[in-house]
Amino acid sequence: MKRVEKVFGRGIVAAAALFAMAGAAGLAQAQETLKIGLLASLEGPFAAPGQDGMRGADLALKEKKGMAGGKKIEFVKVSSDATPDKAVNSTRKAVEQDKVQIMIGPLSGDEGIAVKNYAKTQPNVTFINGSAGAQAATLQDPAPNFYRFNTEGAQWMVGLGEHALSKGYKRTFLIAEDYGFPYSQVQGFMASYCAKGGKVVDKAWVPLGTKDYASVIAKIPKNVDALVVVLGGSDAVNFLTQYEQAGGDKPMIGGSITVDQTVLNFKGKRRESLLGTASAGPMADSIDTPEWKKFVADYKASFKDGFPSPSLFAYLYYINTKATLDALDAVKGDLSNNQKAYREALQKTNFKGPAGDVKIDANRNGVGTTYITEVTKAPDGSFYNKVVKSVPNISQTLGLSEAEFKKMGMGTRDVPDCRT
Repeated sequence: MKRVEKVFGRGIVAAAALFAMAGAAGLAQAQETLKIGLLASLEGPFAAPGQDGMRGADLALKEKKGMAGGKKIEFVKVSSDATPDKAVNSTRKAVEQDKVQIMIGPLSGDEGIAVKNYAKTQPNVTFINGSAGAQAATLQDPAPNFYRFNTEGAQWMVGLGEHALSKGYKRTFLIAEDYGFPYSQVQGFMASYCAKGGKVVDKAWVPLGTKDYASVIAKIPKNVDALVVVLGGSDAVNFLTQYEQAGGDKPMIGGSITVDQTVLNFKGKRRESLLGTASAGPMADSIDTPEWKKFVADYKASFKDGFPSPSLFAYLYYINTKATLDALDAVKGDLSNNQKAYREALQKTNFKGPAGDVKIDANRNGVGTTYITEVTKAPDGSFYNKVVKSVPNISQTLGLSEAEFKKMGMGTRDVPDCRT
C-alpha cells in the first residue's frame, strides 16, 4: 500500500512538473508572438493601392524572416474603404478586440488624420503610418504616439511647379479630390508654381469615388496650357477614360498617385497620352541605386500577382513597416513601461531605404528626397516614371522658413490661390 502511495505521489509530482513545464512553454509561446495591426484600404477607390500596400508590409516582414525583437510577428490585417469612419472602426477592432500593441496604417489622407486623433485615446499603443499623406496628420496637433516615416503629400510635390513652368505650362486648370491629401499635394505644387509666375485659373474639387466627370470636363477652359490632375486609383482611371472619350488633348501634370503604377497599368487609349506626363513623389520607378534595384527584384520575386514595379503604396508601407520592426530589434522586443524605450528607438530609427535615407523630425514626420519624374515607355511596352530631377532633404515647411510657411498656412481648397 505504501509503495502504491509512493508511486501515486511521484506520479502527481511528475504530472505537476509536466503541467508546469507545459504552462511555462505555453506562456513562453504566447510571449514569443507579437501581434501587429495592419490597416489598408482593400475596398473602394483605393482597393488596388491598398492591396499593394499590404504587399510592401509583407515584404518588410519577409526580409526579417517573420521575426523582430526576438519574437514571431503576426500581422492582424484589417481593411477600410478610404473613409475616416471605416479606418477608425477597423483600427479600433484591431486595438480593442484583437489587442495589438502596435498598429500600422492607414493608406489615405483623411484616414491618417482620423487615426492620429484616435491614437490620442490609446496612449499605450504605438501607431505608425501606412501611406497616408495629409499634412495635418503630423503638422497640426500631432499625437505623441503617431509616427510617419514617409514624407507627406505636400513634400512630394516640391519642385514640380518649377518643372511645369520649364515645359511652358504657364496657365493650368486643376482637378483634385476634395479631402486632406489632395489639399497638401496642391499646396506643394502651387507654392513654387505661383511664386514663379504660374497661374491656376480655376480648381474643380470632386468627391472621393466620383464616377461621372462630365460636368468637370465641360468646365475646362480652352485657353490653358495643361491640366493639373490630383486623383488616384479608380478616380484617376475614370477621369482619364472620360477625358479621352470627350476628345480632351491637354497635357497633364499629375499628382503623386495619378500616374503611379496602380494607374499606369490601366487599359485604354488615354494611357498612351500619359507619356511625358510630369509628376513628383517620394520614389520613382527608375531610381538607379543598388537599394532600389534590390527592392524591385525582391518585390517581383515575392509577388507574381503584383505590378511591373512596386507602387508608391508598396514602397511606403515597406519603409514604415521596416522602421517598426527595426525599432523592435533595437529594444529586443521590449514594450514595457508604456513602450517608452520602443518609442525612443523609433525616434532614433534611420536607415538607407530603397529611395533614399529614411528619418523623422521632432513631429515624428519623415524628411527626405522628392523625385521629379516623367512617364516613359520601356522597351517591353510597360510604362514607368523616369527621374528627371531629385530634390533632397525636404521638410514639412517645403523648403521655406517656418515664418514663410506660417504666413502661407496649410493647404486647403482655397490656399494657395493664384488665379489672376
